[in-house]
Amino acid sequence: MTLAQTETAPRFAFVKANWHADIVNRAYDGFAEVIPEAQIDVFDVPGAFEMPLLARDLAATGRFAAVACAALVVDGGIYRHDFVAQAVVDGLMRAGMDTGVPVLSVSLTPHQFQETDHHRAIYADHFVEKGREAARAALMIGKTRAALAA
Repeated sequence: MTLAQTETAPRFAFVKANWHADIVNRAYDGFAEVIPEAQIDVFDVPGAFEMPLLARDLAATGRFAAVACAALVVDGGIYRHDFVAQAVVDGLMRAGMDTGVPVLSVSLTPHQFQETDHHRAIYADHFVEKGREAARAALMIGKTRAALAA
């Protein structure tokens, strides 16, 4: 039994990439609308590529009911973003599968993102909703897994 399973209020880890932090941080805002901030530990990483390793390490501690990871991987005109996005999603899935702790992705890869106020506002709002969705998913997965264990 992990620590997350023995506490009355489960803890959640939220990992966020610092690249485009003004947009990515909004995912945390949405997450914290659903799960009380007192139950969330926040961790920063430089960019999306660094998230899977930390997600795995956090999940492996047994302290968290779920780990949510948020990043914005933009198309900078070269194909690097495709490789990064695929590596991140694969790594996050593997972290969850290897540890048995849900690892959720709030990582978006828009192909048409531009550094304009309009696009920044659209994606910032979108990240709030994606944060809410990740929190709801974390709670639903926990509830379903608890029912299976009963």
